[in-house]
Amino acid sequence: MKGGAPSTLRDNEALLREPGAPYARGAGVSKGRIMKRFGDELIEAITTRDVSAFLRELDGEDIGPKTVNKHRELLHAVFNYAMRSDTYGDRVKRNPVTETDKRRQPPAAPLDHYERHEIEALVRVCEQGRHRAPKHYRGRPVAEGAAELAAQAAEDRQDAAAFALMFYSGLRLGELLALRWRHVRFLPDLSGAIVTLERAVSADVEKAPKSGKPRDVPVARPAAEALARLGQRDEFTSPDDYVFCSRFGRRLDGSALRRRYKRAAEAAGLRPVRLHGLRHVAGSVLARNNVDLITIRDFYGHASLSTTNRYLHSKLDATAVAAMNAAHGIEP
Repeated sequence: MKGGAPSTLRDNEALLREPGAPYARGAGVSKGRIMKRFGDELIEAITTRDVSAFLRELDGEDIGPKTVNKHRELLHAVFNYAMRSDTYGDRVKRNPVTETDKRRQPPAAPLDHYERHEIEALVRVCEQGRHRAPKHYRGRPVAEGAAELAAQAAEDRQDAAAFALMFYSGLRLGELLALRWRHVRFLPDLSGAIVTLERAVSADVEKAPKSGKPRDVPVARPAAEALARLGQRDEFTSPDDYVFCSRFGRRLDGSALRRRYKRAAEAAGLRPVRLHGLRHVAGSVLARNNVDLITIRDFYGHASLSTTNRYLHSKLDATAVAAMNAAHGIEP
């Protein structure tokens, strides 16, 4: 567990809660499956048969093989820790989870993303504020003053720039949230920009990016122009200020940005695509244009080429159809 991303640690903590423990948000309570089954057991007394039976019980619940595997992986890590000489190594000599079966998960769904005309429609919706939830008081719309309307318009333009940047660069949401002005370098003719990713946000904690090391990412001209317009605001433009911030200069809330993205897509009449799907566009476009996978991997900060390879099998376009026609000798 040591050194894991804050989001991973948060997920593991959730799996290790006691049954009935309330969630941090909402009225739900934890199932506490692991603690319910093994919480009162001596760790050295737990056998492979016990773990296998537990996993079969999970198979019978409506949680899917991926979630079952998460429970299995966490148990495996717990026993690995217990086997260390500085913990319970004198009592726990083997990991009972090792010989249990990992559940087969369905293959990853094909990558889906918006095309350029669709992201432009979404950006227009944001710039016009059509994705903003109207304010009501006792069932009646609230009239806003001029200063508040101006602040809201600035926030709407910032949302538009954020979604454009993810689309035209492939940044993760956590990387976008941690971006500061000192990380942005505009090309002299404003034909594009280069952003240096030194930090990322995971479970509301700023840390090193997922790859573990800084990397430079190219940004296409539409997003660079949107960033340049953001840089003309009256405040929060010093090198250490966040590029995307609240009206008080604080880092944006990722969950709130996701909700605004969903409303913008609905207002633009677009099919649902996860916010993370905006990240897939740049990789797919680069792969279509024969940029080598190692370069794409380095832009994206992937740990392995197997992840990057998914972009080779993303959406086909007219070029692929033309190639198929040519292969069969069919004239244009």
